[in-house]
Amino acid sequence: MTDHKATGIQATDRVADKVARRGFLVGGAALLAAGCTSNEPSAAPGSAAPAPAPAASGNDQPGTKVVIGFSAPAADHGWIAAIAKNAEATAKQYTDVEFKPVEPTNDINQQISAVESLIAAKVGALVILPNDGQQLNQVARQATDAGIPVINLDRVFPDKLAYRTWIGGDNYGMGVAAGHFIGKQLKDKGVANPVIVEIQGIATLPLTQDRSKGFADALKTYGFSVTAKQDAKFTVETGNQVAASLLQAHKKIDALWNHDDDQGVGVLAAIKEAGRNEFVMVGGAGSLNAMKEIQSGSSVLQATVTYSPTMASSAIKLARLIAQGKGMSDLVENQVPQSITLASETITKENVEKYLPLGFES
Repeated sequence: MTDHKATGIQATDRVADKVARRGFLVGGAALLAAGCTSNEPSAAPGSAAPAPAPAASGNDQPGTKVVIGFSAPAADHGWIAAIAKNAEATAKQYTDVEFKPVEPTNDINQQISAVESLIAAKVGALVILPNDGQQLNQVARQATDAGIPVINLDRVFPDKLAYRTWIGGDNYGMGVAAGHFIGKQLKDKGVANPVIVEIQGIATLPLTQDRSKGFADALKTYGFSVTAKQDAKFTVETGNQVAASLLQAHKKIDALWNHDDDQGVGVLAAIKEAGRNEFVMVGGAGSLNAMKEIQSGSSVLQATVTYSPTMASSAIKLARLIAQGKGMSDLVENQVPQSITLASETITKENVEKYLPLGFES
């Protein structure tokens, strides 16, 4: 889950440099995204989404002291790095919150051990973005059984008894948003039988399959379908290789959707190196780099659909409310909802200024 100005040899060098510093797994069995997702060590976001300022409501007044444990994969991807940064920044907004993160890791067993240490420490609430929801389900259930509310972030635990509340992005909605943007663009241009290319993250992941299904369903409403698709493993290097291969195979392309802005670093480098600009491209997740590319107005990348790491900020807020026995101030109910799915928004040149503060560094 970026230097989009690279061309020619510079593009190759920069991709190689990025690759040397990256490589990543994504949610489900491997996501480890975006999104997300969705889903690089040196890719820590220099301008990750700033944690939202506390809303003016009674819920933000200091209450019972809460220790919030936090566990997530290693920040080996821009989106994941932003998740950790946003969680910590939001926790610091509250004088009644003690933030207790454990060492991030992409090792399943190490993450299980880390969560067990938080259970043993008897934290007041746990926010967990699991490397793999299935494999960490049991330890999340242990926390819940021990009376610790678990806020499941993004990659869902299959057992609803393992978490109090889930919050995450809408993978299907990402595909729908991308499909509608591309479909309308092509219809407005009067394009018939368009060549539409899709670059996925990891094809075997449910999140990727949801994104692809949403994309196909939206395109169908315009009478279009995907011509070719290939997965790029959510890495810059593979994104570059897959894009180069697809560009070579299709001498003319009308539209391209790349599922992930982080791997999009490599995709865009391949496009620029090939000197191709005849198509419209849509990204995925909402990185700062992609937004700046869109803002330039001179790129094939004309939009990106969000799968925002700001969800980590919201997860911390939810953990605090739940631990303090509060509900959400704008809802009638006395308790926080059991599930919150964030909408996927479409960022274009027309509205990019509004989203720039929420971008994360690829």
